[in-house]
Amino acid sequence: MGDVTDIRERRGPARLAPRASYERGEDRTVSLFWRIFSLNAAGLVVAAALLLGPVTVSTPVRQGEVVVVLGGLALLLAANAVVLRVGLIPLQRLGRAMAAADLLRPGVRAPVSGPSETAALITTYNTMLDRLEAERATGAAHALSAQERERHRIARELHDEVGQTLTAVLLQLKRVADRAPQELREEVGQAQEATRAGLDEIRRIARRLRPGVLEELGLPSALRSLAAEFTTHGLTVRHHVGGDLPRLTEESELVVYRVAQEGLTNTARHSAADRAEVRLQPVAGGVELLVRDNGSGLGGSVEGAGIQGMRERALLVGAVFSVAPGPGRGTDVRLRIPVVAGAH
Repeated sequence: MGDVTDIRERRGPARLAPRASYERGEDRTVSLFWRIFSLNAAGLVVAAALLLGPVTVSTPVRQGEVVVVLGGLALLLAANAVVLRVGLIPLQRLGRAMAAADLLRPGVRAPVSGPSETAALITTYNTMLDRLEAERATGAAHALSAQERERHRIARELHDEVGQTLTAVLLQLKRVADRAPQELREEVGQAQEATRAGLDEIRRIARRLRPGVLEELGLPSALRSLAAEFTTHGLTVRHHVGGDLPRLTEESELVVYRVAQEGLTNTARHSAADRAEVRLQPVAGGVELLVRDNGSGLGGSVEGAGIQGMRERALLVGAVFSVAPGPGRGTDVRLRIPVVAGAH
């Protein structure tokens, strides 16, 4: 499999939500300005009519006249308060939507309602959010594509240069061990073992940077290899890959592999788990990856760079990503990828 391509360029520009869907009811809604103006005008007209009519105010003011004036003022203030409260409710909803907006969880929009000015403001905000999500997705696609290219370059240099150098050192140590005095052979042997361990570590790092098994044998074999790689003395990783999986694009397969890799890395480093599971199975309209462990769970921890990176990768292929507590305890990492017509 080659480098990750810019998926946004393949699919064309991001499709923004139709503006008409944001503007429903705008032309039929009386603006907040006219609501307040009409109410104030009605109050002033009524007051003027009373003053020009048979109603008068005595000097000194009588108690009944005070009650009438204060009652009219109270009604006018109450009507203004109701109009403002009703008119500002959509703005309060918009404020809550803006506070909860997250570009890594796209698709959530503020409902368009209220007077025409408020509806226009909410529509502008929704359109801006569409544009920001499209730009972030495009930028993330470029960044992750460059990251994959850099991974491949580093893996190639580790394998071709550092790996060959350590292999040459190992051969030289072998010749030295054959000629060394008996009292030095044990120390030379220890140097050989250390060099061999370093060479194995270099190869392991190169495999993680560039998943050759994914390119050569496909996603099911790559996930099985990943589970075997993370199975250590303190952690047992089981795997289950469905046999009737729909075909995915190369980009989707790489996203599945990287999310599984990052999920198992978090399990091994942070969860204190002794069992984990990697499951890939078909679901309605696509496939779902599940990485589950029996560790300490999320608790109240804030999402780190690893989880955010998984979310960004999911966005590249239109997948739904979630991290939630597992059954009983532990953590469930789920990735649901839709099947793309014509995947190959």
